Amino acid sequence: QVQLVESGGGLVQAGGSLRLSCVASGRTFSGYAMGWFRQAPRKEREFVAGISRSGRRIYYVESVKGRFTISRDNAKNTVYLQMNSLKPEDTAVYYCASKVDYGDFGISDSYRMDYWGKGTLVTVSS
Repeated sequence: QVQLVESGGGLVQAGGSLRLSCVASGRTFSGYAMGWFRQAPRKEREFVAGISRSGRRIYYVESVKGRFTISRDNAKNTVYLQMNSLKPEDTAVYYCASKVDYGDFGISDSYRMDYWGKGTLVTVSS
């Protein structure tokens, strides 16, 4: 069993920055890949970024490339999402999720993720 707790969301103006954190507990953090997903009002949940167990492989959805950075600190059981140059269309609830089996294969598929946090709301005003 894995517990994930996100933090760092809030209200920010367009062009601003936020840093989301997700702290994991319950199992060996370095043993699973991690992902960030988001869900905007009236939209389906979408993949934002993913990172392998070691942190050597990183993936982004096209719309955030060059603006968002995912990273992890296995010593602190934490994965981060640094979000710069935020846009109103980035407004959503952001969730972190962990993937236990098969490393980071298919990490952009939400149905492959095993555990989810409750989410943190990011609101970007224009």
